Amino acid sequence: MKLALLSDVHANLVALDAVLDELRREGITQLVCLGDMIQGGVQPAQTVQRLRELGCPIVMGNADAWLLSGRMTGTEDFEDERLAALDAARQWTLDQLDAQDRAFIGAFRPTVEIALGGTHRLLACHGSPTDFDQFLLPTTPEEEFQRHLAPWADAIVAGGHMHLQFIRRLRDGFFFNPGSVGVAYRHAQAGPEIRLDPWAEYAVLRLHEGRPALEFRRVPFDVEALRAAWRRSDRPGAERALAQYDASL
Repeated sequence: MKLALLSDVHANLVALDAVLDELRREGITQLVCLGDMIQGGVQPAQTVQRLRELGCPIVMGNADAWLLSGRMTGTEDFEDERLAALDAARQWTLDQLDAQDRAFIGAFRPTVEIALGGTHRLLACHGSPTDFDQFLLPTTPEEEFQRHLAPWADAIVAGGHMHLQFIRRLRDGFFFNPGSVGVAYRHAQAGPEIRLDPWAEYAVLRLHEGRPALEFRRVPFDVEALRAAWRRSDRPGAERALAQYDASL
């Protein structure tokens, strides 16, 4: 069996479709999405429609929960100007979605568990299995990292949220992050603005002779098509988004 793990699309349908095209060519039909699929980008309604067509399990991420509720749940402290920009983008996204779209997002699940065969099981989450705002990184201290995942130390745990591909060992299992489909970027960047990468990140998990094998992937997408979607839109913050992608070319 082969299973594709996708996370953090953030309404970038151009990037999502690039991933789906690659999966179709390889005949990979089983997918799980790890959250933050809709809020943040310029193609929210179109992304909802594509996810409906896929019919795959989807985890609730912090950004999509905030989209529906308007309640900030993380610990990050935003200045008033940044909060105003975020609120304007959230309202624009809601205006693109109808009641059925919002109900679809509201049905995203806290976690998704999948039996992989034999004794192997996958637990899919966003930040961690208990907190979609949880930061888990390659640099998270080992004791803290293991404490957050102790109940699932024998499982394969997939989480998103950090837009960073990495894997860390648990007791008899492992944790991995497939990266971001829609907003991939190099984390070590100086300055207030970041450059976004012109590719989508995801992972493929498979069983080989009864043992799990993991592959991290990057697939390029049509940045010009995405930039054109931003230009056509009246979404607040379009100039900033275009600058981020201009810088990556």
